[in-house]
Amino acid sequence: MRVRFTKLQGAGNDFVVLDETQGLLGLNAAQYRFLADRHFGVGADQILSVRPAPAEGLDFEYVIHNADGGEVEHCGNGARCFVRYVRDKGLTDRDTVRVKVKHGVIGLTLGTDGRVTVDMGAPVFEPDRVPFEPGDLQPQPAGDFETWPLPLAGGAVAPVAVLSMGNPHAVLLVPDVDAAPVAEWGPQIENHGCFPQRVNAGFLQVLGRDRVRLRVYERGAGETLACGTGACAAVVAGIRQGLLGERVDVQMRGGLLTIEWTGRPDAPVKMTGPATTVFEGEIDIPDLT
Repeated sequence: MRVRFTKLQGAGNDFVVLDETQGLLGLNAAQYRFLADRHFGVGADQILSVRPAPAEGLDFEYVIHNADGGEVEHCGNGARCFVRYVRDKGLTDRDTVRVKVKHGVIGLTLGTDGRVTVDMGAPVFEPDRVPFEPGDLQPQPAGDFETWPLPLAGGAVAPVAVLSMGNPHAVLLVPDVDAAPVAEWGPQIENHGCFPQRVNAGFLQVLGRDRVRLRVYERGAGETLACGTGACAAVVAGIRQGLLGERVDVQMRGGLLTIEWTGRPDAPVKMTGPATTVFEGEIDIPDLT
């Protein structure tokens, strides 16, 4: 099967975008893995599918597959690339669109400066909705929040703040992200038994009440240059722990995102950042199982 694609990136988090507005391609997990493969396919952190609106009041449906072929709930950087794609391709002339994702609806706005703001919805803190199963772990107070002492290999303990931004996140405060054990601890946190659907592991360094640095080991993708939902989760965790203000610049290895949250549990998190087309092309996707 030959398909057209567009490669986009948001703060270094890169995506293959497929137009399925005229019909579903019917790809399976192995074919999504092929597209994401940086040696044999196009190469991407995730594959984004643009599909028709499933209901009135919506503009599109947005479906996300990780590099490992699995479907996931949400991707903030991908959402920004999504709205850039549908505008550039003439699929809509609106500056703001409403899009269905796996577990809800998000709003995306293309600004006059070319940056995209995403209404990421309100964070989720209830453990069973993350989902997070702490078992015998005892939470430790941290401001207006708590951290959970995750036991890791070799007797190490990672005190993580746990929440969902439509997908699960565990956020760990570190003194220096450059020296943080992302490669060692990231996969252990991702696959920890307390997270039945695995988890994204964020390593957060606070520079001031309005500035942080962040690295994220993403579920199903490994460490990426940027993670939009990870940036949102990190800022929310920092605000609830009393460390951050309501507007925070998040510096990741791929670029800068701005996150805003009032601190009210039911208030939406707003994320603003870049979205850029890299190239377009066609690729033959083999029959794979």
